[in-house]
Amino acid sequence: MAVTLANVAARARVSAATVSRVLSGNYPVAESTRTRVLRAVDELEYVVNGPASALAAATSDLVGVLVNDIADPFFGIIAGAVQAEMVTPAGESGRGGEKLAVICNTGGSPERELNYLTLLQRQRAAAVVLTGGAVEHPDHAAAVATKASRLAASGTRVVLCGRPPIEDATTLAFDNRGGARRLTEHLLTLGHRRIGYVAGPAERTTTRHRLEGHRAALAAAGVDQDTERLTVHGLYDRASGYDATLELLRRDRSLTAIVAANDTIALGVCAALRDQGLRIPEDVSVAGFDDLPFSADAVPALTTMRLPLHEAGARAGRLALGREPQPPGGVAMVRAELMARASTAPPRG
Repeated sequence: MAVTLANVAARARVSAATVSRVLSGNYPVAESTRTRVLRAVDELEYVVNGPASALAAATSDLVGVLVNDIADPFFGIIAGAVQAEMVTPAGESGRGGEKLAVICNTGGSPERELNYLTLLQRQRAAAVVLTGGAVEHPDHAAAVATKASRLAASGTRVVLCGRPPIEDATTLAFDNRGGARRLTEHLLTLGHRRIGYVAGPAERTTTRHRLEGHRAALAAAGVDQDTERLTVHGLYDRASGYDATLELLRRDRSLTAIVAANDTIALGVCAALRDQGLRIPEDVSVAGFDDLPFSADAVPALTTMRLPLHEAGARAGRLALGREPQPPGGVAMVRAELMARASTAPPRG
């Protein structure tokens, strides 16, 4: 049985007229009421019927870009590249036109991520681009997949950039496992055998995949070390890198290298080592991941795995607008490249 406007009004405990005003967006409605109505619409999977259905199915000139933290250069680079693609290329007229890219900062909150997806569906967004690792929770994964299916059904293109694939979405997957493995293999080739690891939040897919790559390299090389004890989790920020390094040194002062889950963490690692009177790389080598703009200018320059973030963001933007063909199977792997610099070297032999 089809869900009606009256059903939504009853669920939200408002009048049918209020529901209509919220959906039309043409009348002022209290934010708490609007939120309650949109939640009811989402829960009941209400779809506008009758003559308005054609309007509901049409998309707007809005493109939503969901990021964990826009202040993080990782997300800023991707979001900026996506936004740059929203302008009609020179020489093209009309078709697709220019789009308005709206950056939605989730702050890493699963609830906020779902709420933004609901709001973008109500705005009939032309496309949605989600960046950054997903939360490792089956309920949240199922909820995001459901939202993506509803968006796709209403004509919205959904593109994932650096997230695990889901149905009804095109995915640019970052090779976090392979990149992390090659980074640790680089340290092993230099002769390092006591290697600490500073990981990101345990509930993030990016964290798990990079840690798995690191441990796979150690296992393949037959390195016998307590990987759990030599791994410290924290946030993807400088302060976490600093604190985690002090903890790693407390656990094992004989470490000769520390791998950071991203470059920002690696800055904190370097600062902590210097404050402890340790030289980089003479005493402890340091490696990061992503190759953010500051990495080459760090002192010493940071060894890292380069992800082509700008190129990936630009491609995500083109896919979102239908300006580039879908990759086979809807998934394309974005490879990471080793950038060996001065922060890694001893010990050999």
